[in-house]
Amino acid sequence: MAVSYGESILIKMTPEDIKAIEAKMEQAGVKNRSAYIRKMARDGYIIMLDLSDLKEVLRLLRINSNNLNQYAKKANECGEVYREDMKVLQSQLDEIWEAVRGILERLANIS
Repeated sequence: MAVSYGESILIKMTPEDIKAIEAKMEQAGVKNRSAYIRKMARDGYIIMLDLSDLKEVLRLLRINSNNLNQYAKKANECGEVYREDMKVLQSQLDEIWEAVRGILERLANIS
């Protein structure tokens, strides 16, 4: 479904204004100038979240999941679970939860 815009608003800007807008667009990771200006005109702000920490949490989860699968396979093969293996898993889970807590605290402080 295409969006139809009924009216145009013409505004004149200095080259410095345009450079400043383009710098803010680049900082926000926005490429469409028209969409950026509409959003700023309506709401006055754009919130860009840096969620790069989530990549680290996902990496830790993958490692932990792989280790858990290996331990489960070992337990099925020999019928034993080793205490040291469980300590490693617990340590990995603690690290994951600490990373998640940090992300949640930062998200809660966004104003």
